[in-house]
Amino acid sequence: MRLTIFFHTLLLSLCATLIGCDASSLPDQVFQGKTMGTVWRVTASGLTPDQVKQLPQLIQQRLDGDDHELSTWKKDSWLSRFNQSSSLDPQPVSDNVAAIITRAMYVGRMTEGAMDITVGPLVNLWGFGPDAVPTRTPSASQIAAAKEKVGLQHLTLSEMARGNTLRKDIPDLYVDLSTVGEGFAADHLARLMEQQGVRNYLVSVGGALISRGQHQQGQPWRVAVQKPTDKMNQAQVVVDLQGHGISTSGDYRNYYELEGKRISHIIDPSTGQPIEHHLVSATVIATTALEADAWDTGLMVLGTEKAKALALRLHLAVYLITKQGDDFVGWASPTFKTFLVGNQDK
Repeated sequence: MRLTIFFHTLLLSLCATLIGCDASSLPDQVFQGKTMGTVWRVTASGLTPDQVKQLPQLIQQRLDGDDHELSTWKKDSWLSRFNQSSSLDPQPVSDNVAAIITRAMYVGRMTEGAMDITVGPLVNLWGFGPDAVPTRTPSASQIAAAKEKVGLQHLTLSEMARGNTLRKDIPDLYVDLSTVGEGFAADHLARLMEQQGVRNYLVSVGGALISRGQHQQGQPWRVAVQKPTDKMNQAQVVVDLQGHGISTSGDYRNYYELEGKRISHIIDPSTGQPIEHHLVSATVIATTALEADAWDTGLMVLGTEKAKALALRLHLAVYLITKQGDDFVGWASPTFKTFLVGNQDK
């Protein structure tokens, strides 16, 4: 999978400068590694020696299992086999994949198709998938041809007596779960922590995070939303997760220049083209990292005004950063403000 979400846990790297803590307050153990084309990190306190020894392997095993189901880069993954098949018959699908698709399709409906896990043909056309970056802007006919292979209406998830099934009604439908895979994986690691008796942890997979409990000093986990710039890490706002998941989508790092234009990796399914509005970052806090991960991409596609309206209507915890000239202007929904730490720029 590609790294499509950008969020940094600045509590650990910028702890002293951001919130005035010192090194003694850092949790005891930090584990990290690679998965899904990105990195994972687990910070936990109060671990036993056995947990310290066993957790790294258990974490990697769980993430490897998720990657084997969800990857579009590995030809033998479940998702790759589904995409490669031209069959229109229902295909058995695991509970894990069913849960991801259920949430993604719900958010897709609520955003009127802005969040679409079948947008893969357009993503590939613009050079953000396995295909090479194009040497010229895709033509209108190329975009139209790719759009014919896109649409949540072509995908049906059914609950059967013997388990869940997934069916497509066009043979070329291509499902890409990279926009929600990191959130699911973070939640999956959180469940692993609970199963192993770990009660105080902060988990991140790519740009999706979730926490429980407190760090070593008995204070809640706090993380910072990064300013959307290519330069050094800078915090825009700091939030107290309160046991929730958080995810950020942005277009300020994953892009390229083509024929004098900046091409974002975030594709609008309705136009078949990269977004061109001034919303550069969307952060969502939700009960699970999967839910947060599903919403942030859809909000990025919608743009600032539509994203604000949807956040207010559905009482979503959303923080948007819009570029206005040389400045970055933040907007927090009323629900998001309940997570902000201290008197910050809202």
